[in-house]
Amino acid sequence: MERNRFLPAKLEISEEFPEHLKEFEIRMNRKFACLLATLLFALTLSLSAQGAPATAASSSTGVKVGIIDVQQVIVATNEGQRDFEALQKKFDPKRTELQGLSKEVDGLKTQLNTQGEKMNEEARAKLVKDIEAKQKVLQRQAEDAQNEFQQEQNTVAQRILQKLGPVIDKYAKDNNFGLLIDSSNPWPQGPVLWAAQTVDISKAVVDQYNTVSGVPAQPKPATGAAAPAAKPASTTPAAGTKPPAK
Repeated sequence: MERNRFLPAKLEISEEFPEHLKEFEIRMNRKFACLLATLLFALTLSLSAQGAPATAASSSTGVKVGIIDVQQVIVATNEGQRDFEALQKKFDPKRTELQGLSKEVDGLKTQLNTQGEKMNEEARAKLVKDIEAKQKVLQRQAEDAQNEFQQEQNTVAQRILQKLGPVIDKYAKDNNFGLLIDSSNPWPQGPVLWAAQTVDISKAVVDQYNTVSGVPAQPKPATGAAAPAAKPASTTPAAGTKPPAK
């Protein structure tokens, strides 16, 4: 399955935005991470307890094993695409405001660099003070916007995750899986060192979730339109794989 094209890695401002303010990456907060871990642990127990038939089991372990990129599934669903894109649009006014403030600071810096030596001490000191004050305002507003954006993004992800759990459970039981492993984080942060493409059920779960949710596919951006920022590509060998045949 194609890697995440819809969940932005950060609240994009512009290429001209100060470097130290472009490093605020969006990550799941602790509450969402704990919720995800709890759901997957409960799902693993449920699958292990059901006793998968021997005809569907692996010949080496007796248990049919699959992997699923839960984070990717959340944002690849039609509902996730719709809601995360809507969130980006919601923050467009704040993004524009920060761009304007950033350009204002840049203009004052240019003035200081080109005219500073010609100014008297009092005028130069005032200009330096103005730059420092506006930079502080810019950084504070950018941090506030980033935090708000992250909170709302996690709220969307948590809402989808709550509904995703039963879908994963049903798919796994219908297809006789005894164990599912989350491959959202690449090794060594995650548990999956390597997995064959045939054991990744991510796309199959996305398709099933879309059917259950009834949310239609989102229209593709017009040609030439800027695509939403993507999270850094995973190095997990199993990423971008197809689901196993039922």
